[in-house]
Amino acid sequence: MTRSEAGGSELAKRALDLTLCALSAPLVLPVSLALGLAIRLESPGGALFRQVRVGRHGQDFTVFKLRTMVENAEHIGAGLYAEANDPRFTKVGLFARRFSLDELPQVLNILRGEMSWVGPRPALRLSVEAYPEPYEAILQVKPGLTGLAQINGRNALVRSARLAFDAEYARTWTVLGDIQILLKTFRVVLLGEGQLNDQSAADVEQ
Repeated sequence: MTRSEAGGSELAKRALDLTLCALSAPLVLPVSLALGLAIRLESPGGALFRQVRVGRHGQDFTVFKLRTMVENAEHIGAGLYAEANDPRFTKVGLFARRFSLDELPQVLNILRGEMSWVGPRPALRLSVEAYPEPYEAILQVKPGLTGLAQINGRNALVRSARLAFDAEYARTWTVLGDIQILLKTFRVVLLGEGQLNDQSAADVEQ
């Protein structure tokens, strides 16, 4: 791909991101507000939490997400690791995670240009430092709400497989490919495929 072709693809990807933000706003806003209220009613603490993740070219940014665990979860039980049937998950949180609704506030990250609808999931700095080889490729693109790993097993994949899918996406992405991933994501999310309570440290709320 030439530099001009790459630039055109980047512009098309950004245009797709902004178009989807506008089209999804009538659904994302009320669902996020309703879930936020339910979270506040079920357990003490705010509905939204912020966490520093690593973005494109290794730049840190603040990712937004709906809280799915009790407040200060990282200081309780298994710490940064979320176990199966982890008691730190709230009922609303488990529902939101099953259908990935806890990620809806990241539409704001997309509007800010920090994320894309499609791309590797944003990682913690400790994960990037622990696996430098795959992240050398992965960090060449913006992180996303969904990606190749999410339509090929989600959290049921072992870490090495997730990173391999993410690196493959970073090397081969196209706008048409993004659209295909988005369409496949709807089926995966609606069926709740590949969503486990066993999570990596990056998925425990801090």
